[in-house]
Amino acid sequence: MQVGDLAAVFDRYYDRLVYFCYKIVADKEQARDIAQDAFLKYWQQANSVAENETAIKNFLYSTVHNAALNVIRHGKVVDKHLERQDKEEPREPDVMEAMISAEVIAEIHCAIESLPEQYRQISRMSYFEGKKNQEIADELCMSVNTVKKQKQKALELLRLKLRPEMFALFLCVFK
Repeated sequence: MQVGDLAAVFDRYYDRLVYFCYKIVADKEQARDIAQDAFLKYWQQANSVAENETAIKNFLYSTVHNAALNVIRHGKVVDKHLERQDKEEPREPDVMEAMISAEVIAEIHCAIESLPEQYRQISRMSYFEGKKNQEIADELCMSVNTVKKQKQKALELLRLKLRPEMFALFLCVFK
């Protein structure tokens, strides 16, 4: 095939192929690139394509069609990957949050476990079991005022045992 023949084929089919491809990929620049690539492939394989107009036209249209479908498939793969990443990214902070929460709770538990027995028991019942002062007083056979005073004393001891930010967090979570 001669260069003049390629120029004639290009002039005849380029605009049609760009329009055809644009209808598939919906991107003008991409459609132009795909059409140009089809002519390059045709030029490289011109010896294997019959020299009649129908064969040339079929080769160009099928090349453009296949390339456009590949672009769409690739776009779907990229979109799926990005969608998967978007879904996975929020999970990572959740995992970190859970780890931090577990460490904070463990430190608070250790601090409560180090309290004297009566303060420890009242703290567990109040903060972890969610019992009211009256319920604690009834279960431990003591007055509500004693429960309140011992809870207050337990908080003072926890303030000394926990770092300031941990104590503040404890107050936010359990008060």
